[in-house]
Amino acid sequence: MAFERVCGLSEIPENGALRVELADLDVAVVRYEGEVYALQDLCSHAEVPLSEGDVETLDGAPTIECWLHGSCFDLRTGEPTNLPATEPVDVYPVRLEGEDVLVDTELDGRLPLASGN
Repeated sequence: MAFERVCGLSEIPENGALRVELADLDVAVVRYEGEVYALQDLCSHAEVPLSEGDVETLDGAPTIECWLHGSCFDLRTGEPTNLPATEPVDVYPVRLEGEDVLVDTELDGRLPLASGN
């Protein structure tokens, strides 16, 4: 694993998202109910930034909603929880070191639900 610092914890709004532009991709770093998540900042349906959407619980899952068409994605797995999106987005492991938020974007694909943050 290759974790890199992407932001400070205080930069992420509580129950919100922050867009972080890395060399190869853009990541949405999300803070929700005390947890921090990282996922690809691109809706798999409409290719717009997910970081501009609302963060909420939908059917028991922490999600981020695409502002354009309303698709929601599970923050833990990247799986869409409603239409029109049918394809998941990549999620990345997150580690906190004090105030620093570190993300490993080298892991490609979906994290298993049980892995947590």
